[in-house]
Amino acid sequence: MVRQLGWEHCCHGQETEAVPGPIAQKEMDAEKPVTPTEEQLEILEYNFCKVNKHPDPTTLCLIAAETGLSEEQTLKWFKQRLAQWRKSEGLPSESGSVRD
Repeated sequence: MVRQLGWEHCCHGQETEAVPGPIAQKEMDAEKPVTPTEEQLEILEYNFCKVNKHPDPTTLCLIAAETGLSEEQTLKWFKQRLAQWRKSEGLPSESGSVRD
């Protein structure tokens, strides 16, 4: 379900906006977490189940662009979803030795 978007849609290495200073960053960090919409969850779940449980940075960027979430939010969702999946499979929630 990851659409083949050009590199212009990825955030890696682009200077599209100014980086917030330490005070602005603290204010941004203090905001409450974003809960993905039903449509965003559908895209995230599809990519997790059908495409890759461990998306590379480029794929993660494409998924983030498709959902409208930030790469950080998308990565956090994948990490949490992977831990949930591993638990349902009877595996430790975090393990670097086995790739599924």
